Amino acid sequence: MRIVKEPDVRKNEILDAAEKLFTVKGYELATVNDILSAVKIAKGTFYYYYKSKEDVLDALVERHVSFRVDKAENIINSALPVVQKLLAVILAQKPQNEDQKNFNLVLHEKENSKMHEKSLTQSILRICPCLAKVIIEGNETGIFNAPFPLESAEILLAAAIVIFDDSLFNWTNAETTTKIAAFLNAMECCLGAQKGTFSEFAELFN
Repeated sequence: MRIVKEPDVRKNEILDAAEKLFTVKGYELATVNDILSAVKIAKGTFYYYYKSKEDVLDALVERHVSFRVDKAENIINSALPVVQKLLAVILAQKPQNEDQKNFNLVLHEKENSKMHEKSLTQSILRICPCLAKVIIEGNETGIFNAPFPLESAEILLAAAIVIFDDSLFNWTNAETTTKIAAFLNAMECCLGAQKGTFSEFAELFN
């Protein structure tokens, strides 16, 4: 007997299966038929929800990015002071659990360059407006003097995502300490903040 499931349930089953397959086989090598076998659904059911494997990839990246955007919005709406809000949103982009860490590792494999590109692009496009809100709040309260809030957010987030990515760099403890100090100094310059505004929060990056 055919099992009928709610659309969101079925879509997430497909995404869960695809994520595991992309982790094990790589995006380029995994096929739609592999996904069908894993979820035990007919081809027609798959194409009812997704147009192609790339469509699944887009939805999978969207799911991961949406999780981080929701987290950023929660931080923005919290009672944290502006400086802590800004740092908390940036730090929230690091993988927070094993599933996220595994997905992050998969993104950096050569055969998954397309996934990595989509994830990085969507992260910048969707999370930076959240950061810009915090920077504008800082401007209004006199903590920052940043004439380009959104562009400053894009520069800082792009730098943080790359420099502090453990999958890309294997910094020593001493190197990490220096990178953190340099990044916080760059934040102060970029945002027009007083020297030392972020220095006391360096330990948060560890």
